[in-house]
Amino acid sequence: MKLIGLRLALQTALLTVAVSAAGHAEGKGNAAVPKQELDAKIAYCKTCHGLSGQGFRGSFPMPRLAGQQPEYLVNQLQAFIERRRTNPVMFNVAHVLSPSMLTALSTHFKDLDPKPLGGAPKELVADGKKIYEEGIPSAEVPPCGSCHGQDAKGSDAFPRLAGQLNDYVAKKLLNWSKERGQDPAKPDNSAIMQPIAHNLTEAQVKAVAAYVSYLN
Repeated sequence: MKLIGLRLALQTALLTVAVSAAGHAEGKGNAAVPKQELDAKIAYCKTCHGLSGQGFRGSFPMPRLAGQQPEYLVNQLQAFIERRRTNPVMFNVAHVLSPSMLTALSTHFKDLDPKPLGGAPKELVADGKKIYEEGIPSAEVPPCGSCHGQDAKGSDAFPRLAGQLNDYVAKKLLNWSKERGQDPAKPDNSAIMQPIAHNLTEAQVKAVAAYVSYLN
C-alpha cells in the first residue's frame, strides 16, 4: 500500500509541475525558428550528443537525446537556464536558447531513433529488469515502469530511459541531490526522484542503468 500511495503521489506531483511549466511557457515557444538557425544549433548539439543524438562516451558520458520526450527536454533546458540544475557546460549552452528554440530542438530530437550504444555489463541486466518492473518494496522504491512506461520510453514530463547510456544514468542517479533541485523555491521533477535515487544502492542503480541502456 505504501508503494501505491507513493506512486500516486509521484504522478500527482509531476502533473502539477508539468501544468505549471506549461503555463509558464505558453505563448513563448510557438514562434517559428528560421531553418538556418535551427540547423546550426542542431549541428552544435551533435558535437557532444552524437550525430543522431544517440549519446557519446568521451571524457564524460554525454546523454542520448534521441527519442526523448519534448516536454522533459524543455523542462531540463529551462532548469539549466534558471540554475536549478547544475552543469557548467549546459549553463553556457542553454542560457542563449529562446523559448522557440527550446521547442524546436526538443521536437527535432524526439523524432530521432538510432540504435542504443550498449556497452553495459550484461550480467546486470536481469537484476535491473526486475527492479524496473517490480521496484524494491523494502526500500519503498516503486517500479520504474510506473512512471517511465513499461517500454521505458517515457511520456510528457516523464523522461525516456530506453537506450540511454548506462554510465550516464548511473552517474545522474548516484549524484542526484548534487545536481538537481538546486533552487528549493522552484521545485521540478527532481523533487520527485530524489527520495527514490537516495533509496537505491549503487549496485541497484548500475543494474537498472544496464537494463534500460539496451532497450530500443
